[in-house]
Amino acid sequence: MYDEAPAVHDAKRAEIVGSWLCTDGTEVTLRPDGKAVVRLLDGQEFDFDDRWRLSGAGAWELTDERTGWNDGQHVRLTLTSRTASATRTPDPAEPSAEHEPAPETYTWTFELQRDARKQLMLYFFFSDPDSRSAYVLERKRP
Repeated sequence: MYDEAPAVHDAKRAEIVGSWLCTDGTEVTLRPDGKAVVRLLDGQEFDFDDRWRLSGAGAWELTDERTGWNDGQHVRLTLTSRTASATRTPDPAEPSAEHEPAPETYTWTFELQRDARKQLMLYFFFSDPDSRSAYVLERKRP
């Protein structure tokens, strides 16, 4: 069976509102009104292997629904208006293959975890989720 993914049950919307950063220029801004702006966000789980990165606008919600890999809260982010897409440079060891094109719309489910300082981190598993490789977004510092 799978190892348990850490679960958060006490997150508040106010903790999630703001800008979140990851590698290679990824930025996700979650606004108080439930709207979102995404820049260069990679696909989740096996979609990551297609190497596309999406930018655009959409909506987000904090949910208690069991939609991810744990029984805690999740952030569901839906890109409804793609404004751009890019492609990650392949790893030199990666075999050459055809990849699916970037979708026009997409939904991510972020797991939540608290760090040692009890600050939230948003993450999802990428590539084969069994490997537990995590794509972690950290809050943008002012």
